[in-house]
Amino acid sequence: MFYKISKLFSSTRVPSLAIQARTSTKRKQAGITLLELMITVSILAVALTVVSPNIKDFLTKNRITGEINEISGLIQYARHLSIDEQTPVTVCPSSNYSDCSNDWNDPKIAFIDRNGDGQRNDNEANANFEDLRIASTASSDSTTMTGPNATIEFEENGVASQGFTLLICPDTNDAKFARAVNVSLQGRVRVSKDTDGDGVHEKPDGSPLTCS
Repeated sequence: MFYKISKLFSSTRVPSLAIQARTSTKRKQAGITLLELMITVSILAVALTVVSPNIKDFLTKNRITGEINEISGLIQYARHLSIDEQTPVTVCPSSNYSDCSNDWNDPKIAFIDRNGDGQRNDNEANANFEDLRIASTASSDSTTMTGPNATIEFEENGVASQGFTLLICPDTNDAKFARAVNVSLQGRVRVSKDTDGDGVHEKPDGSPLTCS
């Protein structure tokens, strides 16, 4: 008797489990509803609205920081080279890596200027670029660099021909992204800082950098 009842219960439970398994499989195969999809898209749209400006600011800041570090390194190298070689070294922008220009958005070059005239002459601009010691890339399309209207020369003792500032600004002219390299007459090279914490770097006299 017990065996028959147990067998009966056993036979009735198996179909029930099979039905539950099929139901569970159907539920797993079901996709998201249109309402769920619309909610997801709405959340993504809001997130992108908040994050997108921050990403743009981050990229702008990194781009300008990279350019200011590059030109700062070139100027410091030129000064040390003038001391090591005990000869004048000139820094200037040049579109062809030979003739100096006044457009600091051009690539920048540093070369041994043996006659001290601030230009690469035929005997200096030889085929092997023997006296062209270092060069940097041109400014990016989204930044602008301004500087002195004359070439920069470092004497044998590292003294600069003039004190000057190279300023980099974004194409939006937003001063919070402006960065500068300041070089004193003694040849000391310093990158601008935000000393008062207002989000804008300062000039050597303490006034804020401006873009126009």
